[in-house]
Amino acid sequence: MKSKKGRILLAGLMLLFGFMQSYAQTVVQGVVTDAVSNQPLQYVSVVFKGGRGTVTDSLGQFTLRSSGNNPTVLVTYVGYKPIVKTITPGITQTVNFTLETDPKAINNVTVSTNKRAPYRNKGNPAVELIKRVIDNKPINRTEHYDYVQYDQYEKMEVSISNASDKLANSKLLKNYKFLFENKDTTKVEGKALLPVYLQETLSKKYFRKKPEKTKTIITGEKQVNYGEYIDNGGVKQYLQRLIMDVDIYDNDIPLFTYQFLSPIADLAPTFYMYYIRDTITDANGQKLIKLYFTPRNTNDLLFRGNMYITLDGNYSVQKINMFLSKNANLNWVRELHIDLDFEKSEDSRYHLSKSNVMADASVTKNSGTGFFGEREVSFKNFQINKPLPDSVYEGAATVTVDKANEHPDTFWVQNRHDTLTKTEAKVYSNIDSLERMPSFRRTMAIASFIFAGYTPFGGFELGPAAAFYSFNPIEGFKLRLGGRTTPKLSKRIYFEGYGAYGFKDEKWKYFLSTTYSLNNKSIYAYPLNYIKVGYQHDTKIPGQELQFVSEDNFLLSFKRGKNDKWLYNSNFKIDYVHELENHLSFSFGFKNWKQEPAGSIIYTKVDNGVTVNVPDLITSEFYGELRWAPHEQFYQGKVFRIPIINKYPIMTLRFTAGVKGIFNSSYNYQNISARIEKRAYLSQLGYSDLIVEGGYIFGKLPYPLMTVHRANQTYAYQLNSYNLMNFQEFVSDHFIALNIDHHFNGLFFNRVPLLKKLKLREDLSLKMLWGGVRDENNPNLDPSLIKYPTVDGGPSTFSLSRVPYVEGSVGISNIFKLIRVDLVKRFNYLNNPYVATLGIRARFKFDF
Repeated sequence: MKSKKGRILLAGLMLLFGFMQSYAQTVVQGVVTDAVSNQPLQYVSVVFKGGRGTVTDSLGQFTLRSSGNNPTVLVTYVGYKPIVKTITPGITQTVNFTLETDPKAINNVTVSTNKRAPYRNKGNPAVELIKRVIDNKPINRTEHYDYVQYDQYEKMEVSISNASDKLANSKLLKNYKFLFENKDTTKVEGKALLPVYLQETLSKKYFRKKPEKTKTIITGEKQVNYGEYIDNGGVKQYLQRLIMDVDIYDNDIPLFTYQFLSPIADLAPTFYMYYIRDTITDANGQKLIKLYFTPRNTNDLLFRGNMYITLDGNYSVQKINMFLSKNANLNWVRELHIDLDFEKSEDSRYHLSKSNVMADASVTKNSGTGFFGEREVSFKNFQINKPLPDSVYEGAATVTVDKANEHPDTFWVQNRHDTLTKTEAKVYSNIDSLERMPSFRRTMAIASFIFAGYTPFGGFELGPAAAFYSFNPIEGFKLRLGGRTTPKLSKRIYFEGYGAYGFKDEKWKYFLSTTYSLNNKSIYAYPLNYIKVGYQHDTKIPGQELQFVSEDNFLLSFKRGKNDKWLYNSNFKIDYVHELENHLSFSFGFKNWKQEPAGSIIYTKVDNGVTVNVPDLITSEFYGELRWAPHEQFYQGKVFRIPIINKYPIMTLRFTAGVKGIFNSSYNYQNISARIEKRAYLSQLGYSDLIVEGGYIFGKLPYPLMTVHRANQTYAYQLNSYNLMNFQEFVSDHFIALNIDHHFNGLFFNRVPLLKKLKLREDLSLKMLWGGVRDENNPNLDPSLIKYPTVDGGPSTFSLSRVPYVEGSVGISNIFKLIRVDLVKRFNYLNNPYVATLGIRARFKFDF
């Protein structure tokens, strides 16, 4: 009996063991390596033959699990021979694989179809790899460390590329033949480069994470000098704006005033295609994946090239070489190459060691004469997480040591990170010789007059040329002559003035100002710090606001509609302006303003039941302004500067107080206004220029002292004005406005076969204005106030109701690379006199 029970128990145990055996988990783990280098291989496919699988990690390791009885494991990898091994099911075991390269896979290419295989992100090992690079960006950036410091050397060079022999041998340039003898044919294959500009900068860089602060101390500066006709600082600012620092870990790379999507941006897999090309080992034994990337649409502002990614678990970029597609919607630029090299830090991560950006630009896309620009930056003595005293980070973000631009040649020989070529070294002496030549000075004076509108006479400039002659309905034919002094005469005291005469109204107009620089620097260069006193008697259109253009500019003489609302203005002003190194600025001053109506404007009001004419309106104002423009940049000229728009906001707060009784002033009032402007970059969707502004006036005052909203009756498209609003059509004592101007950069046209070669770009704008006039300031309710002007027996000036004024436009830009044309639509207030509901406006815009 016992024997029978024992046999039954033994049989049951055997059945249970067999049942457990059939459901025991099979675990295979190991490493896959290269047979030659013995380095681990990443993304190798390891599967149970006919069943489940996995891929190896960055260290070549894998773990394969199954509950089945499959005894065979298959290992495959592109470019290698597959391997099949037998394993024992139901247990945990270690099995390593060594793969040998497959000569057939490397040397043979089989073309099976004329159609390209469809590219997909899903299941693509190259996309999986780039996603790991993207996920690891935070730990590979400089901002990952608490402290960083390093030495930086920057070299910016501009050359004439492929200058023809005909140009070099022309009679006009015979005096400058020595320049054409200094050519470099070795730097770039197929190009003969004639250097014409060179600048070098040595600096020490410091970064602190908490509180975040970046500090740059410039220890050395050197650049060619073209003399008084070209502002060297302005050229430097402009070139640095065109070719800025390239941080591959940023989502967008700023170049040529645009934002190029980085190939490792968060959204990069949506716009790029990726292909694993090879697995290599660098000189230090580091295993790298060579990854090729290319745009999905070759007309987009994207790159193509190769990047090398480390397989150490950090997925760092060790090297990247990329260039711009020739079909990209970018003007003037024929070629753009970016090379970035990284080296291993003490914590085994990689930091940038050298950056080289090269661009070739020309009016045409052929291989003829053009301009070649190169910005090379190298980094040494990279140190991480070494705290420094707070005093290092105090003060302005960028500081230049005294006499940084006066170092002898021995200083540069000792401190350059690399030596100059013979061609580069000769640039300095060549330009010095050129600048001293009388013929060159005469040529530059003529060019300055043509392009800038001013011609110098010692320390005085005559101009602007575009304002010498103009015409309008009030003054008729108008001649004007004037000019200004320059820093060549004095860096402390500046004078500016003009005289003008209208042959129809037979009246003289004039302007004179004097400015005293408090910091002994040019009153046009950052940071401003001066006191200015001036008096002007001239005509003005109420509501016309211009930027960088004189009101007497000849081209502004041509206007649409009824242009008969004018004023004779007499202004006495005292201004104090002070800019700080952190781009916070403030100003305050005093203005006595006398305005006399002209044209169809007649000031009338009711006094004791009788309508009387008001010959003039006099006010005295005290005002102050606070402006903050972080990281603001300028193109700096000798006697002007033009802001370069970037991603940082500009905020302005202004307060004005009119005081009755001072110099015959007739009114008390207070006006507070604010303005915020910002460029918002939206990656491949383009960018938007946004402006929000508003104001409120306290006190009782007539309509000419209210906000006369900016209007435009020219045929030029003006960004800050309402292009279908008539002059002095709307006034407000309180308002808020929104202006959106969006640029798609060819997002849609690039995808239309017949349009993409034209490289046209789409623009879209919307302008909205809410405002009104309180009852106490409404002349329709209070006859003692100056009445709104009339035209053809009806009113021509209005206050806004609850409905905002709205206009929008659809534009096409980059026509012939220079012209933007907008179809503008006005949506409401269409019953006002002389209103245009539709209009075509154009403007010139030089852009890349």
